[in-house]
Amino acid sequence: MLTKPGMTEAQQESPHPTAPTGRPPGRPKWWQRPWIAPLAFVSVLFVALSLPPYLSLEPEQSRVPQPDDFAAHYPLLVVHVVFGAVALLTTLPQVWPWFRRRYPVAHRHIGRVYVFGGVLPAGLTALPLGAFSPFGPLAQVSTVLMALLWLLFTVTGYRRARRRQYIEHRQWMLRSFALTASIITNRFWGVVGFLVLSPQLDTTFEGSEKMLTWTVAGLSTWLGWVVPLLITEWWLNRGEAARRGARLPTSVARSASGAA
Repeated sequence: MLTKPGMTEAQQESPHPTAPTGRPPGRPKWWQRPWIAPLAFVSVLFVALSLPPYLSLEPEQSRVPQPDDFAAHYPLLVVHVVFGAVALLTTLPQVWPWFRRRYPVAHRHIGRVYVFGGVLPAGLTALPLGAFSPFGPLAQVSTVLMALLWLLFTVTGYRRARRRQYIEHRQWMLRSFALTASIITNRFWGVVGFLVLSPQLDTTFEGSEKMLTWTVAGLSTWLGWVVPLLITEWWLNRGEAARRGARLPTSVARSASGAA
C-alpha cells in the first residue's frame, strides 16, 4: 500500500497504479520479499487458533469474560472476532506489492471486502466492546480510541481511492493495516507484560490478581496498536523523504535553467 520512492509522479497518480508495467531493474521478485511469508504464516495461524471457539456460539468457550452489566457482549464479540478475521486475512494480498501490480482488479475487489466485510463491522462492534471491556479503564480507553482510528483510517483510505488519489490511499490504508495487525502484536505485549509484572503480584499489586490482569491488559492494549502505528509513520516519512530526494536534481536543474 505504500508508494515506492522510485515511482514517478505520473505513475503514482495513474488511475491504474497497480497494473503491471514490467519490472524495473533491481525490483525484487515476489519470492524475494522476506516479510510476506512470515506475515501470512502468523496471520493464518492466529486466525486458526482464535476463531474456532467463537464459531461454536457457546459463551463458555469465550476467552473474554462476560461483563455482568452488558448482556449483548458475547453476540457482539462473536461478530467482532469473525469480521476481524476477515479483515486480517484479506489485508495480506493488499500489502503484497507483487499481487497489487499483477492482479489490480483482484486488489480492488479484495479491498472492498476488507473495508465493508472486515474493518467496518469489526470496528463498529469494537466500540461497545471496548467501552464495556472487563479489563479495566486503561484497556477501555485504548480499545475505543483504537477502534475510532481504525474506522477513520480505513474510510479515509477508501475515499482517497474513489477519488483516484492513490498515493494518499496507500498511506491511509497502511495505517489501517497497522491497526488491523495490532490484534496480533498486543498478544506479544501481553506475554511480555505478564512475565515482567507477575513476580510483583505480592508487592506492587498487593496480591490482587485482578489489578495485575488489568495492568497487563491495559499496557498490552496500548502498546499493541501504538507501536505498529509509530513504525508505520516512520516508514511513511522515510518514503516521503526518499521521494523528495529523488525529485531534488530535477528541481535544481529547473532552477539553474531558469536562471540562465
